[in-house]
Amino acid sequence: MHDLSPRPVDVTHRRVLAIAAPMTLANLTTPLLGIVGTALIGQLGQAHLLGAVAISAVVFDCIFWLFGFLRMGTVALTAQAMGAHDIAEQRTVLARALLLAFGIGLTIVVLQIPIGEIAYRTMGASPDVTAAAKTYFAIRIWAAPITLANYAVLGWLIGQARTDFALGLQVLINIVNIAVTALLIMGFEMSVAGAALGTVIAEAVGLAGGLAIAAWLGRGAPPIKREALFDRAKFVRMLAVNRDIMIRTAALITAFAFFTAQSAQQGDTILAANAVLNNLVMIAAYFLDGFAMAAEQLCGHAVGARNETAFRRSTKLCIGWGFGLAVIVALVFWLFGTTLIGWMTASPEVRIAAEAFLMFAVIAPIAGVFAYAYDGIFIGATWTEDMRNLMLLSLAAYFAVWWALSSYGNTGLWIALVVLLGARGGLQALRYPALMQKTFG
Repeated sequence: MHDLSPRPVDVTHRRVLAIAAPMTLANLTTPLLGIVGTALIGQLGQAHLLGAVAISAVVFDCIFWLFGFLRMGTVALTAQAMGAHDIAEQRTVLARALLLAFGIGLTIVVLQIPIGEIAYRTMGASPDVTAAAKTYFAIRIWAAPITLANYAVLGWLIGQARTDFALGLQVLINIVNIAVTALLIMGFEMSVAGAALGTVIAEAVGLAGGLAIAAWLGRGAPPIKREALFDRAKFVRMLAVNRDIMIRTAALITAFAFFTAQSAQQGDTILAANAVLNNLVMIAAYFLDGFAMAAEQLCGHAVGARNETAFRRSTKLCIGWGFGLAVIVALVFWLFGTTLIGWMTASPEVRIAAEAFLMFAVIAPIAGVFAYAYDGIFIGATWTEDMRNLMLLSLAAYFAVWWALSSYGNTGLWIALVVLLGARGGLQALRYPALMQKTFG
């Protein structure tokens, strides 16, 4: 018979911070992949090239964001295997995730022509910008399998609470990206092709480093068995978890895409002002997501160990630390928001419009912190079906509030976004007790 008694799990403030702090730093380095190429291309002084890299960064962010489940799902399943002390399954989870990542990545490469056509027609840029952007796209798209495989490796490292290695890989990717992209653009005069190729090379170096770390951490372990790798029940479970996270992410992308579309309909000034404020919301999310990742690992570990006490303490600490940080971020936005807006735009009209709606960016971190934390908790526990359904309910509430307040223009649009953030966390908090009973009762 299997031992069903809870296994001990050490959940402390120190452990929460040991996971969250490196991942917060890693999150903050992520935008550098796009910024480096943009900054170096900007030195060439040709506006259409800068525009091409900028819109291409958006295209790839959308494509890869949709497959972020490769990181999140891998964190949960690895942490649960770790909690169960199943060393063989921990390694097998990574192998399954890499198979899925390469499969999806190769599919994206095969479908690159229709994906590129749809993406750049939707952007509606000028012919010069679109032509340069397609050059960038045609090169960087080949990194899709590598980028998605990096998500799997990153998730596996976080799932094992080795966020030190995860941060190291992100730093490695950015250093290589800066050096190689600068060499290709400034040294070999490769323009947008150099920006794209530099990112591909950086991602490839990152994957090589990640696989080397995985091999080192697994040294001495027996080889992965084929029957374990292709275990039907576990493969189906992985696909179900990833499917639910993907639908949740698609709903989130839909919400922000709708927000941008409605901003555009209110004119260029409001569009630009909302983009500036949305940058603040995203910065807050980068900070708060570190504690969501801590929740993914700690709650997943507790589920694997069948330790309800550790799960509840993980929930309490991750929400508590996240809320404290959200208050600090909100205070920074409140006190220095006008200065931050001035750094992001030189247009007096845009600054005035952004300052008029700044309070919504101040409120957003506090409204959203529970959504981020509970997402981490639900993913770690693999309560992903409930997370998916509650996200869809929250999206419906978002559209309903926007429709009801559409006559209030941009104010109504921002209220709808805050409601979306609050509804996600609120609904998950209400569902939490029943899921605890189902999992541990």
